[in-house]
Amino acid sequence: VIGLEATSIYGDSLVYALREDGSLGRFQRKIHVLNPKQVRKFKEAYTDLPKNDFVDAFVIADYLRFGRIAREVYMDDYRYQALRTLTRARFDVIQNLSREKQRFANYLFLKCSGIAQDKDIQNTSATTIALMERFETVDDLANADLEELTAFIDEKGRNFADPAAKANAIRSAARDSYRLPVTVNNSVNQAMAVSIASMRALEKQVKVLDKAIEHQFEILPNTLTSIPGIGKVYSAGIIAELGDIRRFNSQASVAKFAGLVWTQHQSGEFEAEHSRMIKSGNRYLRYYLLEAANSVRRCDSEFRRYYDLKYHEVNKYQHKRALALTARKLVRLVFRLLKDNRLYLPPDG
Repeated sequence: VIGLEATSIYGDSLVYALREDGSLGRFQRKIHVLNPKQVRKFKEAYTDLPKNDFVDAFVIADYLRFGRIAREVYMDDYRYQALRTLTRARFDVIQNLSREKQRFANYLFLKCSGIAQDKDIQNTSATTIALMERFETVDDLANADLEELTAFIDEKGRNFADPAAKANAIRSAARDSYRLPVTVNNSVNQAMAVSIASMRALEKQVKVLDKAIEHQFEILPNTLTSIPGIGKVYSAGIIAELGDIRRFNSQASVAKFAGLVWTQHQSGEFEAEHSRMIKSGNRYLRYYLLEAANSVRRCDSEFRRYYDLKYHEVNKYQHKRALALTARKLVRLVFRLLKDNRLYLPPDG
């Protein structure tokens, strides 16, 4: 039995070497990649242990000897490893894209605060980006010919029910915006151009990764794509992190692994009404479950009903709470479909 703490790419290389080492082939080797938090908590049971490599190795070995090891055996199927590399790369690109969109929104507020504050205008939509590229200053936009602006918006947006009304609203927002000094405005335009180029490059990277994920995903048998709205990419993100579903004893263990579990605050007869989601768990799995739940609730009547029910139960953080609970419901479905290797049958189907 071999144990080591999870250390991202450094531990991965060591595990690959241990698995491929022919001299260890005569042993029934099991490799456990342990959660550093669990090892640290186990070490706290000992008093006054120093911090050095020998002691750390002793604690890990004793943790393995103790016997109560979660079924966190390192996934030996390299197909999951290959898929996980792609899905995690996609996660990182999406995070970078989100940060870049926020950066662009900040520049938008500087250049045209009225548009940035208008809730009916999306800050990073294709139309907004096209407007910022077309008009150098907020005055150029505020004084634009209404017919030309309407035609421009209709071409770039394509989905507006009333392009003329939208054009008029944009001009009004531009007129209500703060004005920047010319020098500052020029700098904002340059920074905006860089931000727009970055967003487009990141969006292309997402498309490239999506194709690679779908190609890699085809060699892994699964039934998750039978769920309406989940798609190959989200299914791949979930399966890449879960690996063989037999690693988990129940849907509750999957939820805990993903971090979709809420703490309890209770003392005597008091039970806290509001509880927080735990901060530990696999952030990649949690992300793909949340994104999948957000998509499924739009396509499946049962999940839509459940989301709406949870949404209207509270007045604060409605979407975040309802989405997290919907993702928790999705965990039960994912576990059962993978465990039984069966297709999803909608309740009304």
